[in-house]
Amino acid sequence: MTKILVLYYSLHGNTRQLARHICRGIEQVDGCEAILRTVADIHTIPTTSVISTRIETSTDPIVTHDDLKQCSAMAMGSPVRFGNMAAPLKHFLDSTSGEWLSGTLIDKPACVFTSSSSLHGGQETTLQSMMLPLLHHGMLIVGIPYSEPLLHTTHHGGTPYGASHVNNGTNKQLHPDEIALAQAIGRRLATIACKLSG
Repeated sequence: MTKILVLYYSLHGNTRQLARHICRGIEQVDGCEAILRTVADIHTIPTTSVISTRIETSTDPIVTHDDLKQCSAMAMGSPVRFGNMAAPLKHFLDSTSGEWLSGTLIDKPACVFTSSSSLHGGQETTLQSMMLPLLHHGMLIVGIPYSEPLLHTTHHGGTPYGASHVNNGTNKQLHPDEIALAQAIGRRLATIACKLSG
């Protein structure tokens, strides 16, 4: 089986929903298995603010460095945090210098995904911020091509840079367009991983 790591951090559960649909897309490709992982919370600034802690506790396993070694590809997601990835995900990436030195992730395909509370809240910069460390690791970035018809028409999430979700505050469920594009990038990532692994 080709193992594909789907790694995410989610504060309110929206990015987690995207991760699960990417997993469904991955597992639509014969011979591929999605490995769903999250990252641990970090508590560096003492505060009583509810927005500083994860609202929905994940039951998914915490990622390990062995997960990076064993995967053939990776999808990575984070909510938008001031146009950037969330600190817990960055904290984990900052711990991967050993994998960088050994070339663990070189030539493995990767894609990125995100969610935000507004359409122009920094989705594209957040997707790009996640691409940068993956490029430093030598990974091959996979986006959503415009051959996906929904990319031309959606008024919700979904960009050529990666899958996304817009939570307008009234309905936290993913729009059917967002689900279809998340599954499409999962299928594309899995298909490319299979081709590269021979």
